Order: sequence, then structure tokens, then C-alpha cells
Amino acid sequence: MSIMMPAADQAVLSRRAEIVAALRTIVPGEGVIDSAAEMLAYESDGLTAYRQPPMVVVLPDTTEQVAKVLKYCQGQGIKVVPRGSGTSLSGGALPLADGVLLGLGKFKRIREIDFDNRVVVTEPGVTNLAISQAVAHAGFYYAPDPSSQIACSIGGNVAENSGGVHCLKYGMTTNNVLGCEIVLMNGEILRIGGKSAENAGYDLMGIITGSEGLLGVITEITVRILQKPETARALMVASPRSRRPANAWRGSSAPASSRAAWR
Repeated sequence: MSIMMPAADQAVLSRRAEIVAALRTIVPGEGVIDSAAEMLAYESDGLTAYRQPPMVVVLPDTTEQVAKVLKYCQGQGIKVVPRGSGTSLSGGALPLADGVLLGLGKFKRIREIDFDNRVVVTEPGVTNLAISQAVAHAGFYYAPDPSSQIACSIGGNVAENSGGVHCLKYGMTTNNVLGCEIVLMNGEILRIGGKSAENAGYDLMGIITGSEGLLGVITEITVRILQKPETARALMVASPRSRRPANAWRGSSAPASSRAAWR
């Protein structure tokens, strides 16, 4: 089964050279990729059955550059697709033939580690595992793991509201993200949430998390970190009927929050 991509805007494609030149003034050096061979790495995400070369790839490394790129594209009527590490299996980073692929792979800095408030302020290109490694010496870690924490970036996790093997106990990404810095399509930079789990007003982080870049491009994220458990053990239960171990678990001394998963 094939998917039908939106028809490319030929008016935009006819201005490709002009667009590339303008983007190079915003992101100089090697921050703009426009050759067909070099853009092959960006034609799909982890869902490689679907491929679509972008018109041009832009790799900014500051929030200001992201803001300028988005503002320029809005003014010129150019579509933008944000991309993290490209490990998603949902096609969320699939490029458009007449659009700019905005790669955030250069945003790889952890800006702040606050053990008192148990948060880490990080850029979107940092991997889940890198956050855990940065706080491991103090006995902390970042809980969410969509089974690709060695490669997936926290920005992509927020865009997709990633789950994974730990979500039963620790929740989805949205339950572990407290705030962000987001750039709107007009170039405006906003700060949503913060280091507190409870913020006044509407739950804007709940709207942003899982929006797949439709509301803006995230350039900074504040995540919750947890203390490592004293021990971890694997338990395997074999039974010819699935309800038997479930009933046994219900009657155990495990916390109610854990036993509820079997109901």
C-alpha cells in the first residue's frame, strides 16, 4: 500500500535557488544542505517504507536561527517539517518536496542540571540516555524509554509523546516534561511551563506534547528526573491462562498502582 504525498507547490520549487541562498544567510557554513546526494539521509525517518526527498535541509544550532528560519518561511509561504533523530516509526519527520526540513541534531547541549528541583533543562537533540548519564553520578535518571533511548532525542519524544516499556509505572513523555521553549511559525519565542509540576492556567504543555511540530519548534525542554530505585529485578510468570498470574498479582502485597495494571 502506497501513500499519496501532497502535490508540490511548483511556484515554491521554481524559487528554490533563491530560497537556498536566503537560508544560507541565516544559517551559514554547513548549516544548509541542498544537494540530492547529501539529502538522502533525510528522506525518511525510521519508517523507511515511505520516502520523500525534501526541497532543502537546514541545520540551525541556536534558537535565534530557528526563529529567523521560521519567520522567513512564513513570509515566503514555505512549509517546514521539524526533525529530531529520525528514529520515529510514525512518519512524523517525513519531508515535503516543496518544504524545508528543519533538523535539530545540533541542539545537543544540556543547559542546566538542578538536583534540588529534580529537573534537567536540555536542548532537543540530547538523547534520553545522555540525560540519564549526565545525572547518574548523583543517583538520578530520566525514566521514559521508548526502547531506543540510546538514539532517540528528547525533542522527538516530546513531539510524539513517546511511551515505551517504562510508561506503565512512570507515564508517557507528557508526564515527565515540565516546560519548554518553543518557536512559533512567525518567529516568536515563547516559554511554557517551568520547573514546577503545577502551573497556573491552561495545560499548554499537554497540548504541545504530541503535536508533532504542528504548533511550533521546540528548542529547550525541562524534564523531570527521578532517583534510581535501590534494586531492580526481572520476574517471569508462566501460566496456561493469562488470568491466573493476574489474579495472583492482585492478591499480592505489591503497590495498588502496580496491581491496577492487571485489571
